[in-house]
Amino acid sequence: MENNGPSRTALVTAYARAYHQIADRPTIFADTLAASLLGTTANELAELSARPNDDLGAVVSDRARRLFFAARARFAEDSIARAVDSGTRQVVVLGAGLDTFGYRNPHPDVRVFEIDHPATQAWKRDRLSLADIDYPETLTFVPVDFEKQDLATELDAAGFTRTGPAIFVWLGVVFYLTPSAARATLEYIAGQTPPVEVVFDYLQPADTDEDRAHLQARAERLARAGEPFVSYLAPGEVIRNLRELGFTDIEDRAAQDVIEMYLGQAADFEAESARTVRASRILHARR
Repeated sequence: MENNGPSRTALVTAYARAYHQIADRPTIFADTLAASLLGTTANELAELSARPNDDLGAVVSDRARRLFFAARARFAEDSIARAVDSGTRQVVVLGAGLDTFGYRNPHPDVRVFEIDHPATQAWKRDRLSLADIDYPETLTFVPVDFEKQDLATELDAAGFTRTGPAIFVWLGVVFYLTPSAARATLEYIAGQTPPVEVVFDYLQPADTDEDRAHLQARAERLARAGEPFVSYLAPGEVIRNLRELGFTDIEDRAAQDVIEMYLGQAADFEAESARTVRASRILHARR
């Protein structure tokens, strides 16, 4: 991540969510603020999607990856809605990037804590101002430089209540962390007074030589941009670790499975596009 703005992956994800609103039918996920936050238009998004050799255009035009970004956001927000129905009133978005839930939050008595690097949050707040997007009193920015600050300390200082029910949303982050760093965050979440929930996505190892080569090439592109993949986790290992931390209600889905769940039909992707999401999984766990 650059010190003067959001990470490349945060931008890519936001552009893909924005283009999903105009390019895909049926729509899996409604993000009415993504384009405004980016300062882009439908015509500009369409022009971008027509440039597959451009790094950003390649992701925006990749239907499988675009639908997964939409599906994982929908999965997370559906999980939030169920948690709220059960009495949860705290949502923590870890590595929030350009996520817009806090500004579309339909629950007026639910507090949203956005955790991210100070530079990303400063850039985002500038964009919110330029786009005339108000952030409600229920939203709290919690800037955390993980090299210098402690997540628990900063969240406590922001008014988060460790003894109150909470759901943590952690998308697009785990595969950039070492397994030990990811576990440390999960241990912190598990230390919350129950009930506590977490939603996160991760990458599993490839099964074939062809998929391994594809995943390696993707990892090398991201490494050149300064955001290398660090960990690949086997689903069985992830579930075993969560159970060791006390999580009992675990739902773990492959990317294509969650896409088809929301489409209500089989997702027919070209082979190359399907490979881009084959390693991706998303999980919800409750303790």
